[in-house]
Amino acid sequence: MIDRETFVELMSGVCAPVTVVTTATTDGRPHGSTVSSFTSLSLDPPLASFALDRGSGLLPHLHQGARVGVNILAAHQHALAASFARRCPGTGSKFDGITWTTRAGLPHLPDSAGWTAGRVERHVPGGDHVLLVISVEEAHSTPAAPLVYLRRSFGTYSGLPAGG
Repeated sequence: MIDRETFVELMSGVCAPVTVVTTATTDGRPHGSTVSSFTSLSLDPPLASFALDRGSGLLPHLHQGARVGVNILAAHQHALAASFARRCPGTGSKFDGITWTTRAGLPHLPDSAGWTAGRVERHVPGGDHVLLVISVEEAHSTPAAPLVYLRRSFGTYSGLPAGG
């Protein structure tokens, strides 16, 4: 087995989309976290997935059947990514001071490059993380450049010459 540092270094070279996954409690309180593991899983039926650390404050709100939104961040939203990546101290909320709306009954971050909403189908244990499989019920994309994470930095996609 490889050591942790070698694995982290390898994975830092994998370009990942930056998203903010959101949900709301029955009393309407918003919850969210930055996630860079969002991916499509199946076309028929439409399924997506993402992973959360077992210690994530968002995970307890995403039980099977829970509604969940995924804001695919745009290139200019790196400050939102950093804000939602932090742990929220005390009784504060990551949404404090953030402009957000409600879409499909879920917290939505305006000006994102894309949006999807659905329900948690299942949890799949994966070491120190849990993979959540989502049944996609709504999707919207825009031509905005997406925010990506590569080599421990935020950026966006640009066409690269092949084989270079």
